[in-house]
Amino acid sequence: MENRRQRGFRGGPGPVGMMPGEKARDFKGSMKKLISHLSPYKVKIIIVMIFAVLSAVFTIAGPKILAQATNELFAGIINMVTGGTEGINFARIGRILALLLGLYLVSAFFMYIQGFIMADISTRISYDLRNAISRKINRLPLKYFDATTHGEVLSRVTNDVDTLNHSLNQSITQIISSVTTMIGVLIMMISISWSMTLASLAILPLSVILVTFTVKKSQKYFRAQQEYLGHLNGHVEEMYGGHIIIKAFNMEQKSIDKFDEYNNELYRSGWKSQFISGLMMPMMHFVGNLGYVVICILGAYLTAKGTMTVGGIQAFIQYVRSFTQPVTQIANISNVLQQVAASSERIFEFLGEKEEEPDRAVVAVNRNDQPEEGKVQVEGNVEFSHVRFGYDPDKIIIKDFSAVIRKGQKIALVGPTGAGKTTIVKLLMRFYDVNEGSIRIEGHDIRDFARDDLRSLFGMVLQDTWLFNGTIMENIRYGRLDASDEEVIAAARAAQADHFIRALPDSYQMVLNEEVTNVSQGQKQLLTIARAILSNPKILILDEATSSVDTRTEILIQKAMDHLMEGRTSFVIAHRLSTIKNADLILCIDNGDIVEQGTHEELLKKGGFYANLYYSQFEKISV
Repeated sequence: MENRRQRGFRGGPGPVGMMPGEKARDFKGSMKKLISHLSPYKVKIIIVMIFAVLSAVFTIAGPKILAQATNELFAGIINMVTGGTEGINFARIGRILALLLGLYLVSAFFMYIQGFIMADISTRISYDLRNAISRKINRLPLKYFDATTHGEVLSRVTNDVDTLNHSLNQSITQIISSVTTMIGVLIMMISISWSMTLASLAILPLSVILVTFTVKKSQKYFRAQQEYLGHLNGHVEEMYGGHIIIKAFNMEQKSIDKFDEYNNELYRSGWKSQFISGLMMPMMHFVGNLGYVVICILGAYLTAKGTMTVGGIQAFIQYVRSFTQPVTQIANISNVLQQVAASSERIFEFLGEKEEEPDRAVVAVNRNDQPEEGKVQVEGNVEFSHVRFGYDPDKIIIKDFSAVIRKGQKIALVGPTGAGKTTIVKLLMRFYDVNEGSIRIEGHDIRDFARDDLRSLFGMVLQDTWLFNGTIMENIRYGRLDASDEEVIAAARAAQADHFIRALPDSYQMVLNEEVTNVSQGQKQLLTIARAILSNPKILILDEATSSVDTRTEILIQKAMDHLMEGRTSFVIAHRLSTIKNADLILCIDNGDIVEQGTHEELLKKGGFYANLYYSQFEKISV
């Protein structure tokens, strides 16, 4: 969401509007939640309000005091022209101007104080909300992220919080100062001349009509501009991210044509929105000048009658100019408040999402090798009992999965894509809870463990390698943050990664870039394996662990993994069945059920599902 703020001008009577922002579905509800979130800062907000009122009051008094200096100057000049003995009383004018300067300095000081406090409040709120969102992300179930794009979540953390920060910073002080200024200026204008006040207020309806007409006309083009800007940014990001594929398939021209289409639409909506909204200022200048003409004529008439002084006209014109600004700001604030409500609604909507079921933590894990009373010593015995699960309750993936795995066994999960192999691993780590049945470790239902305790038992190497912007040493140490450099290097050796790491510039201190494009896919896989080795888990999960590694490296990794898996329960998911020949138990999964199980040799002798899957890898298709 873009926060577009337009300044009002000081050309004459009448407000200048702001292009409408995104509106909240529940304005009142969102504002109530935001106000309750502001409650810890209520004392500071009251102080801001007091300073805003005082600043506005001192500013309002300025033109009336300046009128005295103008009258004194005018009276002195008239005396000199008419041959009077008294000239211009510069001493009195000096005292008036000194008082005026003092008032403006005090007003500026109060404005500085209120700005300083409000900036602190809005920044702290942004800080608190970002912390709350960050903590919330870790408490949300994975199914939330299955249905929500990463960009949508990031938008809450960045755009919405930033919009709230900027909007709060300007809206609270503007509301107080604008209302105070408008009321105060109106009182001052009436005190000078009620007839001139009515004349200047008569111009306002014309201003409102022009602003409303312009805003309505330009709104649809601003909306189209934002829409096509989003399309254009998305296209550029997508094409940049996949530029190698685009070049490989000679799709550059098609990409350029699509870019041109979006860019032309953005241009058309952009110039129309800017042109129509740009008409506002000339129109308001024209209306403002009409207002000044009426005020000057009426003021001259009243002065000629002796019911108005020159200083009074000067002060009144200043007040008219001052009256325009708060009216403009109040018109703009309504839009700012809509943006505040919209951003608040999206933020609090996210913070209100249903979280993971809370841990019941009946079972505590013993992290030491020595037995400890009241804690479970995890050795790696796992049991799946009639597990039934679907990401969508209406679409069951795992129908009736049962298996018993003893400690130290190497279990291979094989089957076609979409059979449910990776899903079983996600259930084991309790990224999702089963719909029916149970999964037990050492005879205890995994739902009886705290999630942190449960997941600390596992070491994972996934198909999609995840490394962050940092040194190679830091990325491997992510498996165990308190590991020494020597332990990190030993883990890299076990994963056959030490040789290539030392060949890189800066070796273990080489910084991986944000996209991790300065190492190969196979090298990334080796680094994640080293990270899993360093974590020294009770149970290993290897999901396509060697799928991105060349044959020679795969053999070396396989030996290192066989050594690592000794004495540990290990789950291996691999489509290349040649990599799991030495598995203690192979579970063949199809449509969420175990259709076969046994060792590699036993399953080949059966000549069934596994044998067909195995031999199909070596078949040559003849055309």
